[in-house]
Amino acid sequence: MANSGEEKLKLYSYWRSSCAHRVRIALALKGLDYEYIPVNLLKGDQFDSDFKKINPMGTVPALVDGDVVINDSFAIIMYLDEKYPEPPLLPRDLHKRAVNYQAMSIVLSGIQPHQNLAVIRYIEEKINVEEKTAWVNNAITKGFTALEKLLVNCAGKHATGDEIYLADLFLAPQIHGAINRFQINMVLFLL
Repeated sequence: MANSGEEKLKLYSYWRSSCAHRVRIALALKGLDYEYIPVNLLKGDQFDSDFKKINPMGTVPALVDGDVVINDSFAIIMYLDEKYPEPPLLPRDLHKRAVNYQAMSIVLSGIQPHQNLAVIRYIEEKINVEEKTAWVNNAITKGFTALEKLLVNCAGKHATGDEIYLADLFLAPQIHGAINRFQINMVLFLL
């Protein structure tokens, strides 16, 4: 393991969270050993006072590396990539690097927040289940339509070529969630 001899990383996570999933992918790609600490969002573990000391926002993922605590998936992934540079999560090519950042941003700000558990619960409580479904479908469709246009000229075996990079870490959990959690037909977005 790449982090042998050091204190084991701790990852506070929820199995269904796409944000936490992308961090687990990064940890696996880097070959890093870590302790998985479950935070069950459906049971409200994120509101527990002990967890709020780790992450005052009450969200997952949260990574603890000794005295360092990081509570955002993108920040965690960049931290891991800088601390453990092999394999790199960003290509050397400046254009492909920018495309990776754009794909990450579309998922991070254009899709995932709109289908976040807290948001969809709020919509369901304030309006109704049908509006929640329409809201989620709209956000996912709009985001993946943009991603398809962004990635059409640079895809290889993976999103931006033949290596796994940042864009893939964000896309894979989002595609999985769209299909399995929200029953979106992803065939519409095939490149």
